[in-house]
Amino acid sequence: MSTLSQRVRHALHEVADPQRAPAMQSYMKSAMPYLGVPSPEMRRVARGLFATYLLPSAEEWRQDVLALWRGAQFREERYVALELTGDCRARDWQTLDALPMYEELIVTGAWWDYVDLIATHRLGAILRHEPKMKRILRGWAHSDDLWKRRAAILSQLLFKSETDLALLYDCIAPSIGSKEFFLRKGIGWALRQYARTDAEEVRRYVREHEDELSGLTKREALKQVGA
Repeated sequence: MSTLSQRVRHALHEVADPQRAPAMQSYMKSAMPYLGVPSPEMRRVARGLFATYLLPSAEEWRQDVLALWRGAQFREERYVALELTGDCRARDWQTLDALPMYEELIVTGAWWDYVDLIATHRLGAILRHEPKMKRILRGWAHSDDLWKRRAAILSQLLFKSETDLALLYDCIAPSIGSKEFFLRKGIGWALRQYARTDAEEVRRYVREHEDELSGLTKREALKQVGA
């Protein structure tokens, strides 16, 4: 275990509430146990630890994220690893070099709480500055791994008027008829978010794909704009 991993585990144990842990694990349907640390307290712990943590290079940052993630025994430790991926000092390191790390977190994490944060905040950051990311996301949209598909669909969730509609629709298309709940929900969420920018375009898309989109997806997409 790395020194940072040891410090994270110790700090989380110090503020853990074991009585909360079973309910947190049940809510998240998690095989990995919880310590019982609420998200605001987990973030406070992470900020305190990172304040004295040196980030000498992108490579060492990636190594420490993966050490935290791979060595985690409790889910909150992985949440701290995700907080480290978003450290402000790592802003310039959100490049294609970080993509293998994020791919590992998505595939091994394999649940919405991990994947959605990575997709919207980390993959989106790479996409803004790396043109090659569009081709990669189109590839992920065809993956056998549903979480890589969901990540591709959600990667532009925060882009608003900067959304590349061709990319969004290309990422949706391979999963448009899927029966997987998390893909149906993800498509609906991506469309609903874009509807805040262009409601008529989303209505048009839903009408055009009326027979392909699930009822869940259509309800999600049109939740705030109506048919």
